[in-house]
Amino acid sequence: MAWIKTIPLEEAEGELRELLMKQREMYPAEYAASTAEQTGTEESIVASHTLIPDALFHAFSTFGALMSPDLPLSRRQHEMIATMVSLTNDCFY
Repeated sequence: MAWIKTIPLEEAEGELRELLMKQREMYPAEYAASTAEQTGTEESIVASHTLIPDALFHAFSTFGALMSPDLPLSRRQHEMIATMVSLTNDCFY
């Protein structure tokens, strides 16, 4: 796997911190908890975009909008779709 420089949330400042927090607010509450204990790592696809804050926000706020509880799909259906997309893309998570 390639190594990508990232900026941890604890070190994020200014626009990056603002956009990280704004993006996180859109995600389901369950996503706030770290999965490092289960996965053995703090690696994050979101963190891999921390050098380009605008791209990070636009790319990942889309997911937040798609997971909105205001949409007609249930949370279960949202998760089923996300799981199938990950499977189709051969993602391990």
